[in-house]
Amino acid sequence: MSISTEVQPLLINYKTLEEFKRFKEYGLQELTMLEDLQSNIVENNSESPFFGIYIGNAMIARMSLYKISAKYDNYFNPPQDYLELWKLEVLKDYQGQGYGKQLVDFAKSYHLPIKTNPRINSHGFWERLGFQKATYNMERDRGENPLLWLPEGVDEQPKEDS
Repeated sequence: MSISTEVQPLLINYKTLEEFKRFKEYGLQELTMLEDLQSNIVENNSESPFFGIYIGNAMIARMSLYKISAKYDNYFNPPQDYLELWKLEVLKDYQGQGYGKQLVDFAKSYHLPIKTNPRINSHGFWERLGFQKATYNMERDRGENPLLWLPEGVDEQPKEDS
């Protein structure tokens, strides 16, 4: 028996926030969501940048995906809108079963370049999915080591001579 596990947008609500507490990467972004909920700015159907995979009623994997405007693009050539992928996480019991890849493939389905800042020890995962290290630019990257995914026809911006 196979269970349908589609990637789905997550609602900003208390149930979603409660589920996030099971993930290690629980921090500022979630607390901001909580503040928005508590000050009643947010309705249950507000769009959040989070996407998740459920098995039954349990969220087992999630990521956040932000669309960044071309005017802020310092990574891709030609400059264009791109996605920033954060907080990709699969609960321990479900790791190694393709759920992380499923989330990344969902992000790739937008056919926009993707930038991510991987956690320590996860570079192999990203490289297997076609991501490459950005040429380090001290002013732009400020200690981050971003990885990039380049769809057809997109290159990394050339490094400026300083």
